[in-house]
Amino acid sequence: MEQQPYRPAGARVLVVDDDPTVAEVVAGYLDRAGYVVERAGDGPDALARAAAHWPDLVVLDLMLPGMDGLEVCRRMRGRGPVPVIMLTARGDEDDRILGLEVGADDYVTKPFSPRELVLRVESVLRRSRPARPSATLHAAGLTLDPTARRAAKGGVELALTIREFDLLAFFLRHPGRVFGREDLMREVWGWDFGDLSTVTVHVRRLRGKVEDDPARPRLIQTVWGVGYRFEGPEGEA
Repeated sequence: MEQQPYRPAGARVLVVDDDPTVAEVVAGYLDRAGYVVERAGDGPDALARAAAHWPDLVVLDLMLPGMDGLEVCRRMRGRGPVPVIMLTARGDEDDRILGLEVGADDYVTKPFSPRELVLRVESVLRRSRPARPSATLHAAGLTLDPTARRAAKGGVELALTIREFDLLAFFLRHPGRVFGREDLMREVWGWDFGDLSTVTVHVRRLRGKVEDDPARPRLIQTVWGVGYRFEGPEGEA
């Protein structure tokens, strides 16, 4: 059965792009998809609009004049959690990785299909919605509450992005099993296609938050030529 679009009533999307044509097209498609759309042409304007009406998701151009998209993303994340889809005019992998490194949940490379962007917005919002009540997960000093979408290590709460949280939850639910990057993209991101470097970057970021020594990971181990395996002891509350 085809998955129905996830469009929460009144979900507010902030579109940040200095190109008025791109912003108008993106806003138009999102508006027709049922979202409440607000537009900003630069970083300071985006931060001001977000402060006045906190968005449910931000579509953010990387190459903004003055304050670039990376800095806007950092400052927004400093104020509170918000899903971010980064737009970049370049196809260079370094630019995409930079966006993911500062916490973007997804990225789309220009030129892009507005319909695909709407699908990406739906996907990210679906992942960020409140989960059905389910058991808290425990392993190797980690605690993850899927319902409250909160995770902690040794009692100290972890600051995880949406994708990092989903990736950790998936690993905790499947200890000892090896998953390739294609498997993780399908199971965690819900995509049957995409740039696999997205998975690589998120695993690296997650290791930086859950491992005692990220350079020598003990929990999320690389199985060379195959993928990744979570080695914490199995257990759920």
